Amino acid sequence: QVQLVESGGGSVQPGGSLRLSCLASGFSLDYYAITWFRQAPGKEREGVACISSSDGSSYYADSVKGRFTISRDNAKNTAYLQMNSLKQEDTAVYYCAADLTVIAGPVLLSTSLEYDYWGQGTQVTVSS
Repeated sequence: QVQLVESGGGSVQPGGSLRLSCLASGFSLDYYAITWFRQAPGKEREGVACISSSDGSSYYADSVKGRFTISRDNAKNTAYLQMNSLKQEDTAVYYCAADLTVIAGPVLLSTSLEYDYWGQGTQVTVSS
């Protein structure tokens, strides 16, 4: 079965950390760019971090720059999103998406691109 499965979400206090994982099954992530999106209640989905397949370059939304780190381990067919110094405004459902492309750059944060695969999402709640 071809799918992306996120894990690692949960509840954390402000200032805390979480690491999200995005495991691909049924296909190889090697040639796919990966983007992490999030959607908070009543808000539009936004791209927060992306990593290219071609050169491994990564880009971040201004709202998470310096706090979140995206990475990938192609040997494990998994991408990660390390989230540090979490804020209440980071509360959202987080999704990973994969796109078969060699494109690199912040364009991968766009919600206008048609991604090949999406995960089901994992809830992140930041609250005191």
